[in-house]
Amino acid sequence: MRLLDHPNVVSLKHCFFSKTENDELYLNLVLEYVPETVHRIFRALPYIHRTIGVCHRDIKPQNLVNPHTHQLKLCDFGSAKVLVKGQPNISYSCSRYCRAPELIFGATKYTTTIDIWSAGCVLGLAPQMSKLVVM
Repeated sequence: MRLLDHPNVVSLKHCFFSKTENDELYLNLVLEYVPETVHRIFRALPYIHRTIGVCHRDIKPQNLVNPHTHQLKLCDFGSAKVLVKGQPNISYSCSRYCRAPELIFGATKYTTTIDIWSAGCVLGLAPQMSKLVVM
């Protein structure tokens, strides 16, 4: 951690060793305070899903960052739609790298869970997908 120095990597402030009552040695790290959590970053999804009833349908790295302030925000609602139970929707939505399986197989009746799948792809594939992000 001492070798890492990047604005998007938490910084090491201090480290020290301590022992437990059983003489087990622990390395303690004092890290930079980061007030945001993944939950807070993605809290926009439950809001639009439950409160407003909107499915974003295009969650991808480019649509999670405000390009002007670089603040993490849910952006680009060009594909968003209020999903009505029983009504068909287009299956060709969302970036192919973040597309939910049901959309890949052509489902036209789906729920807001497609946004959750896409958010998971953004988190799980972030290192590989960073090559695709153009900002």
